Amino acid sequence: MGNDSKQAVEPEPRAHEDGAPEVERELIANAVGERIAATARTRINRYPARGNYERKMIEAILDEAMVCHVGFVVDGQPYVLPTIHARDGARLYIHGSPMSRMLRAAATGVPLCLTVTLHDGIVLARSAFHHSMNYRSAVVLGTAREVTGTARKVAAMRALVDHLMPGRWEEARQPSAGEIAGTIILELPLTEASAKVRTGGPIDSEEDYKLPVWAGVVPLTLAPGTPQRDDRLAAEVELPDYVRRWRRSTVE
Repeated sequence: MGNDSKQAVEPEPRAHEDGAPEVERELIANAVGERIAATARTRINRYPARGNYERKMIEAILDEAMVCHVGFVVDGQPYVLPTIHARDGARLYIHGSPMSRMLRAAATGVPLCLTVTLHDGIVLARSAFHHSMNYRSAVVLGTAREVTGTARKVAAMRALVDHLMPGRWEEARQPSAGEIAGTIILELPLTEASAKVRTGGPIDSEEDYKLPVWAGVVPLTLAPGTPQRDDRLAAEVELPDYVRRWRRSTVE
C-alpha cells in the first residue's frame, strides 16, 4: 500500500443528471465488463497470485455469503458490524432500522468497506508457522446511497429475503407501509472490488516435508440441519419444498 499520509483534497464530484456522481459513473464504466478494474485500494499486494478481479468470481462469493461485515468511521472511531446483504446486478443492498448507527452514518455519504469471507478448509501444515485456511473473500469499497421510493425499497427487500432463502418472498406476507417506512435500505455500487482466494494444501519449508507429522486439508462446508417448526405454527402448515431443498449455492 502507498503512503496516504499526504492526500490532495479532491473537489466534490459533480452530479450527473441521473443523480450519480461523475466519479461513480466512471467506476461503473470501468466495471461493466468481465473484470472489475483493480485500483490502488483494491489491488492485491500480498500473494498477488491469489487475487481475482473477475466479476463472476466476486459476484459468486458475495452471493454465497450469508453475512457481510461493513466497516466505517464515525467521529474518528472505526466500526465493523455484521449485517445481511444482497446483490442485485452491479449493486449491493444492506438494510436495517433508522436507529442503526451504521446506516445513519452511511446514508450521509461516509465511505464504506464491505467484506465477506467463505471458509473452505483448515490447512494443517507440518510446522505451526505454516498453518492456514482455504478461503474465498471479497472486498467492496465505495459510498452508499439511500434507496428511496416504495417500489425500489420493496424490490430491495425482496432481494434481501430471497438471498437468505430463494422463493421465500412469494410465500411470506409482503411488507406493510409502516414496515417500509421504518426501514433504511442502502445500495453500494459494485464498482471497486476485488477477491482473494486460497486453495490447495500446506506450503511447508522444504526441510519440514520429511517430518512425520500429518499434513493436509480439513474441508469445511455449510450445510442446513433439520428445520425446526415454530411453536405457534399451525399443525396443518407443511414444510415448503424450497426450504426442504435449500442448500448453500456454491460456484467454483
